[in-house]
Amino acid sequence: MSPQRALPVLPYRKPTKGRDYWVLDDVLPEAGIAAVRARCLAKDDWVKGYPYTSESWPGLRAMPGLEPGELERVERLVRKATGADRLWVQRAPGGGTLNHNCVQVVGEGESTPRPHSDSRSLCRYAAVLYLNPSAPKDCGTSFYRQALPGGRLGGNVVQAPHNNLVDALGTRFVPPDAFEEDVRVPHKHNRLLLYHANLVHSATGYCGTTLEEKRMTAVFFWMA
Repeated sequence: MSPQRALPVLPYRKPTKGRDYWVLDDVLPEAGIAAVRARCLAKDDWVKGYPYTSESWPGLRAMPGLEPGELERVERLVRKATGADRLWVQRAPGGGTLNHNCVQVVGEGESTPRPHSDSRSLCRYAAVLYLNPSAPKDCGTSFYRQALPGGRLGGNVVQAPHNNLVDALGTRFVPPDAFEEDVRVPHKHNRLLLYHANLVHSATGYCGTTLEEKRMTAVFFWMA
């Protein structure tokens, strides 16, 4: 058997709050976030992923998450934090988009951390809004960097000409120990974690066995 090909080493940029990611708490008024949560719990149009179907993505998804007024409030905060004059949802040449303003529900055992980056051609910024008031802190989001042979550490940023982590590494299949956690942002209800989408990141963990208990988030992808 031939030895496993060494993966390319990414450039490294230490995820720094206020430069590479922003933590915005109490994003919606208390009544507003409660209304979002109630709407999500009442949804009956969930699209099912793993383990309910053969899809590779986990849990349940439904769109839209926020109503226009709620989304505008979030986008106003994002523009202020990043200094962006304008945000928009980028369409791919075939007309597709990322699952912007999408509610995702993933429970314990339905997935594990999956370090990845989002498409550079479709978004500059990504964000996650935490919607479960009882989820534990370790169900937030983490940034990762490469763990290389011999205990060395690699990078965490996907840059041109590559579009995403799969492009940068040249493969979709990497060993489970190919990344290690670098920076963790705890889960907090009504917190928006905003970050540069080309950073390697993943949900830190998942929780719960019922819709009410599981990790519930709304995710967003913007060009700017």
